[in-house]
Amino acid sequence: MTKGLPPAIFIMGPTASGKTGLAVELYQHLPVELISVDSALVFKDMDIGTAKPEASVLARAPHHLINLIPPTEVYSAATFRNDALKLMADITARGKIPLLVGGTMLYFRSLQGGLSQLPEADPDVRKRLDAQAAEVGWPAMHDKLAEIDSETAARLEPADAQRIQRALEVYEISGKTMTELHQSSIGDKLPYQLLKIALIPSDRSVLHNRIAIRFDDMLKQGFIDEVKRLLVKYPSLHANMPSMRCVGYRQALDHLAGNYDAAELRDRGIFATRQLAKRQLTWLRGMDDTFEVDCLDQNIIEIVLNEINQITK
Repeated sequence: MTKGLPPAIFIMGPTASGKTGLAVELYQHLPVELISVDSALVFKDMDIGTAKPEASVLARAPHHLINLIPPTEVYSAATFRNDALKLMADITARGKIPLLVGGTMLYFRSLQGGLSQLPEADPDVRKRLDAQAAEVGWPAMHDKLAEIDSETAARLEPADAQRIQRALEVYEISGKTMTELHQSSIGDKLPYQLLKIALIPSDRSVLHNRIAIRFDDMLKQGFIDEVKRLLVKYPSLHANMPSMRCVGYRQALDHLAGNYDAAELRDRGIFATRQLAKRQLTWLRGMDDTFEVDCLDQNIIEIVLNEINQITK
C-alpha cells in the first residue's frame, strides 16, 4: 500500500463466499460507498440467476454499477474501469471510502493495473482456429492453449470457445500470450491506498455445499421462469451474448431448448458454478498484496474491520 493516498477497499472472493453480506455489514460500520465489481449484475432483469442483492438489501446498502444495461448490450472491462474511476473520485470527494465488492477478477485487475494493448481481431486467424476446433474439438484447443499460456488456460473452461479462440488468436497475431500482454498493461496505476481483502474458504467442500444450496434456491425462486421472461422481453437475445454466457443462464437456455431435463440442468448449473469458483480462486492466488481471510470464520467482520482500521486511522 502507498501512504499519502486516499484509501480504497477491494472485497474479492469466489461465488458464494459471502462477499455481499460482508460488504453490507461493513457499510453499517464505516463511511463507505459500495461499488459492484460483477459483470453479471450490470444487466437489468437478470436477478435470480445472478444472485443479485434483493431490493431490501440495496435499499439498506446501495450499490453502484448494478442494473445498468439490458441483457442485449455489452459491458466491457474498459467501460467498467472508466465508470469505477469516476465513482471512486466522486466518493472520495464526498469524504467517504470506495469499497469495491465482487467476483469479476478481470475488472479488479483492469482497474488497478490498467488495460493491456490487445491486437484487433483477425477474421482469417479466427476462421483457421474455428476449422481446427471443428476437427479436434474445443477441449483439445484448450489443451493447446495450456501449452502456450497455462495461466490463461487455467481460468477458462475447456468448452469456452470464444475465450479460448481469442487467447489463441492473440498469440498467433502478436507472438505474445494474453498473460504477457496483461502483465505489460498500460494506463495509470490506481491512485489509492488499497486494501485488497480476499475471501478464501478454509474448507472447499463447504463452499461447494453453499453453491449447491444457492443454485437449488434459485430454481425454487423461479429461475427458469426468469429466463423465459427474458426471451419474451428481449426477442433478439441469444446464447452467444455476454449476458447469456453467465453461469446458469447458458445451462437454462440449453434446458429450455430441450437439450436436457431439469435434473441435468441442476447438475450442470452446480458444476459450472463450482468451476467458476475454482477460476476465481486461481485469480486470487495470482494477486499480490492481498489480505486473506477465511470466509467461513465466524469472526470475519471483526477481523476485516480491524484490518481496515489500520489504513483509515
